[in-house]
Amino acid sequence: MKKVAVVYWSQTGNTEAMANAIANAAGTEAVDVDTFDPSTVGDYDAFAFGCPAMGNEELDPDFEETWNACVPLFGSKPVALFGSYDWGTGEWMETWQQSAEAAGVNVAGTVIANLEPDAEALDKLNALGKELASD
Repeated sequence: MKKVAVVYWSQTGNTEAMANAIANAAGTEAVDVDTFDPSTVGDYDAFAFGCPAMGNEELDPDFEETWNACVPLFGSKPVALFGSYDWGTGEWMETWQQSAEAAGVNVAGTVIANLEPDAEALDKLNALGKELASD
C-alpha cells in the first residue's frame, strides 16, 4: 500500500468532508494545508490536494502558496485534485488541472462537488483514494 498525503483547505467543511472520504479510502488521515510541510513531499508516494473555489473561481491564496511550493517536488508521483464550489460550473478545477499539468504534475484525477459531496461524489472520492493507495 502506498503512502498517500491528503492535504486540504476548507472554509465550510464541504472540502474537508471530501478530504476525509479520500483519506479513509487510502488508509490515511487528511491534514489541513496549514499543517502540511512541503519539505515532506519526498516521504509520500501519492497525493490528493483539495481546495474549494474561492472568489472568482480561484484557489485560496494561502492554499495556493503551499501548493506552489509542492509542485516542483512531486516529480512523476500521482496527484489527485478535489474541491467543492457553490456557484459557477467548476471552472476553477479545469483551470487548476490545466496549470498543474502544464507544470509537469501527474494529475491522477479530479473530483468536484456542488456544496456538500453527494453519493456520486463520495463514490468517486472513494475510488480515487483506493487508486492512489494501490500498489
